[in-house]
Amino acid sequence: MPKVTVVIPNYNGMKFIDDCLRSLKKQTFRDFDVIVVDNGSTDGSAEFVRDRWCAENPSAQTAKVTGGSHHFKVQLIALKENTGFANAVNIGIEATPSDYIFLLNNDAFCDEGAIENLVRVMDGKKRLFSAQAKMLQTKEPHNIDDCGDLYCALGWAFTPGKDADNAKFCRRESVTSACAGAAMYRREYFERVGLFDAEHFCYLEDVDIGYRARLKGYANVMEPKAVVYHAGSGTSGSRYNEFKVELTAANNLFLIYKNMPVFQVIINAPLILAGIIIKHAFYTRHGLGRAHIKGLRLGFKKIVDFADHKVVFGKVEFINAFRLQIELWVNCARRALSV
Repeated sequence: MPKVTVVIPNYNGMKFIDDCLRSLKKQTFRDFDVIVVDNGSTDGSAEFVRDRWCAENPSAQTAKVTGGSHHFKVQLIALKENTGFANAVNIGIEATPSDYIFLLNNDAFCDEGAIENLVRVMDGKKRLFSAQAKMLQTKEPHNIDDCGDLYCALGWAFTPGKDADNAKFCRRESVTSACAGAAMYRREYFERVGLFDAEHFCYLEDVDIGYRARLKGYANVMEPKAVVYHAGSGTSGSRYNEFKVELTAANNLFLIYKNMPVFQVIINAPLILAGIIIKHAFYTRHGLGRAHIKGLRLGFKKIVDFADHKVVFGKVEFINAFRLQIELWVNCARRALSV
């Protein structure tokens, strides 16, 4: 069994999936296999993966792929419908007992040392739940796409280096959560933290699980030596659209309910309300105000329907909630400085 399994969720990723898989052939780290979890694609990308990458053993949908002297196994798990990012990666995680799970978007392409550098930092820091690669923009590779997510008391998740010069982020950084578009997770800690919450469907599911890990006392980092190039919005199609705005608004309320004890919600309520108002004004200017309101309503519905998803707070979780509260305030200042 390989030390690492690369799990790639795919939905209509025909434009990107071949290049994504090809980027894995040149990895300097070789002890890994690949699982592609297809979310009911209708563009032929699932069939392409099966025929091109799994053709040697179609009955088992696995094959040995050669890149130089490097061999790795590709497995296709084809779902009948789009069950969302969170459920797809959960299926991939549960399909392998590897020590580490490397989640990779279908529109992301790995530098040759990406997996090796992530394994090195995970091996060296036993309290790490996750380590994220530094994600650069494919079209503007000198610019940051994502260098780790921070969560602040306004109820906002943000990456401080978005669109910034790549050279400004050359040190390993602690983050609230890793962006699951290119992040490695320690399998054994899923048993204590839980898997991704499938009710998120997509968006902020990685912030949710990273926050839960922090409540358990684990850490998340961004490792700049691991580089991944990201096309961005390969599935949703754009940075801002109704689908994304609605789900992000809903999942953010759900995240706050799940991961904050009552005292913390009360403390942050004025800033969270201010954050919602500012976001609504922004989305309204972009013609997405109705989608934002719809998303807020959906968020309250999720809180009612899935109330049992709330974290159970014991002594450890309460202590770490206090520590995280300081970080939430600090991150407000970091968000202001990153504008």
